[in-house]
Amino acid sequence: MNDMAKTVLLWVVIAVVLLTVFQSFNPQAAATKDIPYSEFMQAVRDKRVDEVLVHNDGRTVEAKLQDGSSVRTTALLTEQSIGDIEKDVQKVKVEATDPPMPLLLRLLFDWLPLIVIFGLIFYFMRQMQSGGGGRGAMSFGRSRAKLQGEDQIKITFADVAGCDEAKDEVSELVEFLRDPGKFTKLGGKIPRGVLMVGSPGTGKTLLAKAIAGEAKVPFFSISGSDFVEMFVGVGAARVRDMFEQAKKHAPCIIF
Repeated sequence: MNDMAKTVLLWVVIAVVLLTVFQSFNPQAAATKDIPYSEFMQAVRDKRVDEVLVHNDGRTVEAKLQDGSSVRTTALLTEQSIGDIEKDVQKVKVEATDPPMPLLLRLLFDWLPLIVIFGLIFYFMRQMQSGGGGRGAMSFGRSRAKLQGEDQIKITFADVAGCDEAKDEVSELVEFLRDPGKFTKLGGKIPRGVLMVGSPGTGKTLLAKAIAGEAKVPFFSISGSDFVEMFVGVGAARVRDMFEQAKKHAPCIIF
């Protein structure tokens, strides 16, 4: 999964969390107290209610009391019950009833947020499975080797200072990679591997790239730690995948 996908996924998660927190701590919702309908009607009869708002669903009633607090109750209201409220409350507002929403449209609005969230999750899982050279969280067995094509490698033996004996030792490798047919006709076999020994900074990586640059072949580079995972079998799967990729780009060098 590339950096762009990770960033988008992070912002989606942050947005969902912030939306949930905002809804949980909405000051307006917190300031409105839910009370039974009988208690609400008692407050109306006691003339402790200044304003009443009847929502267009015909069930939800919000009221503002004389002490400044807000209450909400739920009941199946009729014209008679609304008339009883209007007798004791001066300001009674009844919202206009909206036309009934089609069932399909209502279901779409109800399920749209979940559809969007699951769609994003599915999209990013597909991205993790197929993208990024096997670096996705769902593709443990993919090789993490970095591939450099023959046109990307500009390093040659001229860029390697010293190491004359090592360059002489690997010169036959370069010749074989350039023209393997010349050796196979004589029954020659290319070495399957070359062991480079030396302290860090002595030029092992540079020499390996120089061989690929001289031979004009692709260059795979990977560290040993990339094969170590907490899951059994993942390292071996990555080794197999790396050599499968190398066969597709043969002849090439794996470092």
